[in-house]
Amino acid sequence: MAGRLEGKVAIISGGATGMGGAASRLFAAEGAKIAIIDRNTLAAEEAVAAIAAAGGIARAWTADVSDETQVIAAVEGARAHFGAVTVLFNHAGSIVIKPFLETTLEEWDRLHAINVRSMFLMTRAVLPQMIAAGGGSIVCTSSTSAVAATPMEVLYDTTKGACHMFARAIAVEFRDRNIRCNAVCPGFVRTPHGLREIEELQRLGVDVSEAGIALLQGRIGEPEEVARAALFLASDESSFVNGTHLFVDNGFTAA
Repeated sequence: MAGRLEGKVAIISGGATGMGGAASRLFAAEGAKIAIIDRNTLAAEEAVAAIAAAGGIARAWTADVSDETQVIAAVEGARAHFGAVTVLFNHAGSIVIKPFLETTLEEWDRLHAINVRSMFLMTRAVLPQMIAAGGGSIVCTSSTSAVAATPMEVLYDTTKGACHMFARAIAVEFRDRNIRCNAVCPGFVRTPHGLREIEELQRLGVDVSEAGIALLQGRIGEPEEVARAALFLASDESSFVNGTHLFVDNGFTAA
């Protein structure tokens, strides 16, 4: 039985660890050739080795996805190696957790570069080859934080609000060229990023204890659960899903 991404070439930014790493492994298991673009060279190479050991095909390119020159070089490298990219998972991102009045302009600019400018650069670099190939699917990692504000996360919440609308706007502009763009929106997830967020929020007095998270979303999510949602959006199974926000939060934003 063919995988749900059989014959497709997929770029996953931030695809070395956490939810991105889970998506890299799952997308490869579903038949895609995987181009991991990540600034963590060692972790990216380890992810490639794990995919190869499981019978998949992957290669890594090191890049800071907020840097235009590095993005263009990495995307061109993936195209030259694998062929036209028809799946893009804009997953790379980071977080700043601190009181708003202590947030610096440098932090504001840097997090917007990592979380938002990276999606602009990656999508702009990939879209021409997607269009030439007849279409494709773009998935962007947003967050419950795009619609449910958290104390100490004004900066992070703002970047994710931008990610939310970026996915919708790309969907509307490129629908007639057979391009779909959707956002996957996780709640609290058991990744290095998610556990650091919980630790720092707790330190600043925000209740995200195990009991607190249970009230918000029942339990902490697993990276594989987010990866499966991203797979659905990336695959042809979601062929009539475009411009949507798929929350993977066990009811967090429904309450």
